[in-house]
Amino acid sequence: MPTEDPRSTESGHDLRHHGDAEVRDDGGSLVDLAVNVRADTPPAWLREHIAASLGGLAAYPDGRAARAAVAARHGLPVERVLLTAGAAEAFVLLARALKVRRPVVVHPQFTEPEAALRDAGHTVDRVLLREEDGFRLDPAAVPEAADLVVIGNPTNPTSVLHPAEVIASLARPGRLLVVDEAFMDAVPGEREALADRVDVPGLVVLRSLTKTWGLAGLRIGYVLAAPETIEDLERAQPLWPVSTPALAAAQACVGPRAVAEAAHAAHRVAADRAHLLTGLARFAPAGLRVVEPAEGPFVLIRLPHAATVRRRLRDLGYAVRRGDTFPGLDDEWLRLAVRDRGTVDGFLRALERAVAG
Repeated sequence: MPTEDPRSTESGHDLRHHGDAEVRDDGGSLVDLAVNVRADTPPAWLREHIAASLGGLAAYPDGRAARAAVAARHGLPVERVLLTAGAAEAFVLLARALKVRRPVVVHPQFTEPEAALRDAGHTVDRVLLREEDGFRLDPAAVPEAADLVVIGNPTNPTSVLHPAEVIASLARPGRLLVVDEAFMDAVPGEREALADRVDVPGLVVLRSLTKTWGLAGLRIGYVLAAPETIEDLERAQPLWPVSTPALAAAQACVGPRAVAEAAHAAHRVAADRAHLLTGLARFAPAGLRVVEPAEGPFVLIRLPHAATVRRRLRDLGYAVRRGDTFPGLDDEWLRLAVRDRGTVDGFLRALERAVAG
């Protein structure tokens, strides 16, 4: 059964380490399986759309059209939408603007929510999901006194997709339930999504447009929540927080063409992930284990001497994400981004050499 981390008032992990650190500086020439941004993005049509917005840079950004487009995408009133400079800004706004007494973060997951809460002066409790349970959520493990609960779905780095109703069961009067759905559009059919729901009290859903569309350098995401929560977060934002090009990207990425393209990409990612998992299966005699079923555009593996294997992979030209910076994991864990079959086949050959030493 999941347990609260006994070190709930201290970090114990490098919460600021992210996948991009693996490919900066001397890692710039490596084949990137460390960053969870879909390859070959942004597509040409999206680049052209963003470029066309540059003629309006002399004017201050006006987010009304993009906000309305996001609302329409999810069938929600605009009062339930807040545009942000990526999901990371949303975590900072939540930490600074909301008056919470006992925030809880369900780990392993993206570490930025906890880092933002700590930076804002909060003491953060952790609920650790266990490998022997498949990193599945047990709602009973979340303390009843928690007035802010943060969970990812599908979860980075485990690639676990929690049932929507299991997550919704965490809702309580007086509690904010924050669900990070940054990778939900990589799940075929977006099954288990909560983004469109208005019947879950205290629900706050975060979405990112940087992963599927390759816009990490542009910074664009959004929050979906009750109007009073959106108002609290908006008051904590600076004026004009989202740039004109990012607003143009947001409007384009939630339109019918983009939604259809993302749905097609999600099926392609699922097929490429299956190919990766088939290849990884042959390393089982070497002690490699995969967290399954994987549902995100990445997989989490456990491997003896993973830190050494990771270094050898770098020497062979491949970057993967170390797992020991995620609470609940240690240095035997690695996260692998899903890539096309050709890239995966090359990686598997390198992994064979790295494991053999």
